[in-house]
Amino acid sequence: MLALVDTIAGPDTVIASNTSSISIAELGAALSDPSRFIGMHFFNPVPASTLVEIVRAPATSADVVERVRTWVSLLGKNEVLVNDSPGFATSRLGVCLGLEAIRMLEEGVADAESIDRAMELGYKHPMGPLRSTDLVGLDVRLAIAEHLASTLGDRFTPPQLLREMVARGDIGRKSGRGFHDWTNA
Repeated sequence: MLALVDTIAGPDTVIASNTSSISIAELGAALSDPSRFIGMHFFNPVPASTLVEIVRAPATSADVVERVRTWVSLLGKNEVLVNDSPGFATSRLGVCLGLEAIRMLEEGVADAESIDRAMELGYKHPMGPLRSTDLVGLDVRLAIAEHLASTLGDRFTPPQLLREMVARGDIGRKSGRGFHDWTNA
């Protein structure tokens, strides 16, 4: 698909991906000029979130980075600039926290509501890690965790509970059921 975009877009057009974990360098390799390719990871829900993670690959030009930073600012969003690395910064940290919360639930440390409230009240997170996983989608979180486990090692191995829930179709808000009940949301 990116190769097709490459043939249609003008030579000065910035091409970006909203991926949360796929290598920007690998995706950009499909383009004739990977210097104009960058990651722009918008957070869900996009209208409410102010963060855009800008991901630069080694080939991404400084001009493209600055153009994207300006555009993000014009959108009224805030940016963080990170280098291309598996999971970037935000997905890597979010998945790590989410996987540990799932392990805690699996081990009976506390129920989902208590785990989420602990992070909301104790660490001022706007949403707990299990509710966040429900919002992202357990299927998406599982795919990212598997990718990170294959590139970064066992610390990202998905818990069995996550695998079982995805296999059952309990994938969070989009299915109505995950770690929380979303049927009345």
